[in-house]
Order: sequence, then C-alpha cells, then structure tokens
Amino acid sequence: MSFKSILVSLDIDAPAKPLIRLAADLARRFDARLVGCSAAEIVPPYVSVEGMVVDSGVVEAQRIDIEARLARLEQTFIETAGSGLTVEWRSDLTSPSRLAIRLARMADLVVTGSPAGSKAENAFRAIDLGDLLMHGARPVLLAAADAEHLLANKVLVAWKDTREARRAVADALPLLTAADEVVVATATMDVSDAERQSLADVTDYLKQHGVSARAEVLVEKHDAPAITEFAASMRADLIVAGAYGHSRLRELIFGGVTRSLFDETGLHRLMSS
Repeated sequence: MSFKSILVSLDIDAPAKPLIRLAADLARRFDARLVGCSAAEIVPPYVSVEGMVVDSGVVEAQRIDIEARLARLEQTFIETAGSGLTVEWRSDLTSPSRLAIRLARMADLVVTGSPAGSKAENAFRAIDLGDLLMHGARPVLLAAADAEHLLANKVLVAWKDTREARRAVADALPLLTAADEVVVATATMDVSDAERQSLADVTDYLKQHGVSARAEVLVEKHDAPAITEFAASMRADLIVAGAYGHSRLRELIFGGVTRSLFDETGLHRLMSS
C-alpha cells in the first residue's frame, strides 16, 4: 500500500512554500504524482439596508485580484515543488473547500494546513477542515504550522473502536510502516476487557503489515487533553485519528477530540472520517 497521488490544497492568502515543500517531500518519498490546488470565491453583490445594490465594479476588482493571486501561486507551486516530480495545478474561482473536495477524487491523500485550527475563517477564501474531512472521502494530513517536512518517526494512533478510527489506521499504513515507534492509545476512565481486546486486535493488525506497535491505556476522564498530552510526552511527530462529526441543520458539529486536533497546529495530524 502506498500513496500514488497526493493533493495539496493551498490557502490563497497564506505563505505557501513550507506546505508545498512538505507535500513535495512526501510525493518524492512515495514516488507519487503531486497535484496543487487553490481557489477563492468572489463575494457576491448585496443589497444595503437602504435597498441599494453595492457597486458591481467591486466584483470585477475581486475577480482580477483572485486571478492574479492564483497565477502567482501556480508559479510558486511549480518552482517550489522542484524537479523530478510529476506535478499538476488546478485552480478556480469557487469555494476553496468545494474545489478540494472535488479534486480529492484524484488523490490517495489530501495535504493542507490549518492556520486557524477549528475557528471559522472566511469561507470565500479559506478551506473548511470539517467540510473537507466529512465530504472529501480521503484521508487528510493537516500539516503543522510552517513545517517543511513530515518525518513520522514517532506516531500516536488515537484509538476508538469506530468506523472513523479504523479507516484512519488503514489510511495511515504507508506512513506507519516506515515509523520507528507506533503507539496505539485510548483514553478512558473505565478500562474494560473489550477495550483491551480492541487495542490488542489493532496492534496485531498492524503487525501483519510489518508495523511494530504497542498499546497504551490512558486512564483519563477527558480524552481530548489526554491524547495531546500523551503525544507531547512521547514526542510524537504525527497523530493518526478518526474525525468525528455530525450535522445539525447545515452546521457540522465535531467532538472534543476532533476539535482539539484541529487546533493542535504544532503537530502533524492524519485524520479520516
């Protein structure tokens, strides 16, 4: 199992080079195609409280600015990715989340940053992590802020016996098989035989794929801080976790661990839903 096609989604307003270098490094490691993408959506005209439509010239100015920024970003992507890679660029005047979700069909892995964590950003110009994870149907690597490489030597798997966590473990196998240390940990106040068996089954599964992993039970009331604190204690450079969320009306509501991992911008996080 390997990543043969990697999509990197770039924020039109954020520094792009560190994320491009990280994605390119991964693409070289796995001999994968690298697809870069970015988008921004024009804010439509609106009617003021006095009933007047805002000047449509503002819309045209937005379009010109976005197209110029995307052109510069494409050049930065090509130059920074460097030689020896099969690269492709996609951009559009649309929602960044919509474009990344659409292009996820091309990739085994989506790489993006999370400068604002779980906080809401400008949906017209920045990707929505929740939308990407819930609708992209691909594992998403949330890169640590300003990081240019992903070593993945020490990996923490945040385990719950759920569909999302099972998917994340399988999706992360290309990275887990190359890691020096893998810990599968669950946080709970009630350590049952079923939970211990669940951990044992996962570590056995990983061993069948050549991954030497050990299990840890974190006896904690609150699983979100327990996971991030344990990651710090073992000096993990990657956390693998399921992303848990549900829809309430048109809003995605995420659990504590998922929100906490969105905000943990000092660590690489590979998440699946």
